[in-house]
Amino acid sequence: MQLRNLRTAVMLCAAAAFAAAIPVPASASASAPASTESRPADRTVAVDCFSEAQVRPGDFLLACGDGNNRLIDIHWSHWGPNSATGTALDAVNDCQPYCAAGKFHSYPVIVRLDRPKTWPSHPELRQFTRLHLVYTDGRPAYTERVMTHELWD
Repeated sequence: MQLRNLRTAVMLCAAAAFAAAIPVPASASASAPASTESRPADRTVAVDCFSEAQVRPGDFLLACGDGNNRLIDIHWSHWGPNSATGTALDAVNDCQPYCAAGKFHSYPVIVRLDRPKTWPSHPELRQFTRLHLVYTDGRPAYTERVMTHELWD
């Protein structure tokens, strides 16, 4: 819970700093309608392990229970309303001889998110519900070259 509160505080501070750095033209009206791209109803998100909406995340935890599998260094080439595509490293703990003593190994992957649906917790947003990984250079033991995971909400 403390990690989530700290993460929320850091994100709020970053958002405030970012917002303060953006100049607003004198002709901007407070009552002007938001552009189509910025309205929440038009956004498709990835829901993370903490039930937070993520757009183009730089990393994404896959093993919510123990943290032993995470996509890191994600570079998104496309993020649209129906799919998102990018490249990443899949960091996987080998759990040898057991997970606490294991080592993480990184494998390059192509990432694809798709099958968006209305997010039940936030019906104004759509969430990707499926993740595809294609391993491009090596892969963890007992793992197929192409893996498909259902995502949570």
